[in-house]
Amino acid sequence: MSEMRTPLKKVRGLGSAHEGTEHFWRQRLTAVANVPLMLFFIGLIIYLHRASYAETRAALSHPLTGLVLLMVIISGLYHMRLGMQVIIEDYVTSEGKKIACLMLNTFFTLVVGVACVFAIIKLSFGG
Repeated sequence: MSEMRTPLKKVRGLGSAHEGTEHFWRQRLTAVANVPLMLFFIGLIIYLHRASYAETRAALSHPLTGLVLLMVIISGLYHMRLGMQVIIEDYVTSEGKKIACLMLNTFFTLVVGVACVFAIIKLSFGG
């Protein structure tokens, strides 16, 4: 009675991947980090709503603003990637489609992240 798996599950080798807790805590950590970061981001958007191009560029070229915006992008995209990974793993049934979707999820976040980081660095250094 020590073994609770069915014979079919034993044959398929489907068991715990031993990654659930780490994934859970990473998602919660980024969620908590995103609260003040998104409040800053929303505040910045409201502050720059009626600003001219020169004022906006000056505000975004400040080193502190640039660093916080980088944290917003990195934390937000990582949180999004983790959330989409859970959705894909739970709802995509075909193994081939699941792997393709997981790869596209990672590539999408990398492309968006690199483009955003490049733009923020370029604005911060006045390029």
